[in-house]
Amino acid sequence: MRPTFVTFGDSITQRGFAPGWTGQLADAYQRRVDVLNRGYSGYNSRWALQLLDHVFPNNTAAPPPRLVTIFFGANDAALPDRGSARQHVPVDEYSSNLRAMVAHLRSLGVPAVILITPPPISEADRLVHVEQTYGVRLAVPERTNEVAGQYAAAAEALAAELGVPCLNLWRAFQEVPGWQQGLLCDGLHLTQEGNAEVYRLLQALIDERFPDLRVKQLPMDAPDHSAITPQDVPVAFEKHFAKQQRRHEAAAAAAAGQQARNPAKEEL
Repeated sequence: MRPTFVTFGDSITQRGFAPGWTGQLADAYQRRVDVLNRGYSGYNSRWALQLLDHVFPNNTAAPPPRLVTIFFGANDAALPDRGSARQHVPVDEYSSNLRAMVAHLRSLGVPAVILITPPPISEADRLVHVEQTYGVRLAVPERTNEVAGQYAAAAEALAAELGVPCLNLWRAFQEVPGWQQGLLCDGLHLTQEGNAEVYRLLQALIDERFPDLRVKQLPMDAPDHSAITPQDVPVAFEKHFAKQQRRHEAAAAAAAGQQARNPAKEEL
């Protein structure tokens, strides 16, 4: 069975296969990992909590995902007195919701969790988008870059507290010249270039913080065709799966040793 990566988030994740950053992640890990996109357009972290037991059940015989990304905040940061108020979640609650998500994943034994912050907001482009899409001319946008930055800072602070990596898109995007139209298509969602930038940053973070999850470190789920001898086809498969079994046993032993040295805390 291939290991799995799960990308859990809002519309920026849901759109990730169309094509986008999750699709690029799946392409990089083809034949090694099944990348499962669990993006829910329009969701905030409060609503996403209702999905935890359904997206990440604890009553399955399958092993937990090897990696999970949590990418919420763009909707939480909608301002409470403007057009997208129904999606607003106060920043303190947002942080608590992320904490609960990480705790749930850790309780399942997920070894690698990455928090991804909301991207910056191009306020002028949000106004244009609303007018062109809905025929409504707003005096002020329903989201601001300053407030999005507050949610990004909260996610980054929580990640540091919990000891999990954080990809701060709010900061990273604004380091790219012309990010407003180059990386964002409507002041919030990603362009093709924006998706490529998220993938590039995420892959670099995986390689740095989880070297055992680098693409070349994960074996393919079947032998390469060049290893198959037509005169004795089963040999290549027997060798491949025996090697896989040895890898699995070594990984299980290492995980057991790590758990014995660092028993999980009941509370985060």
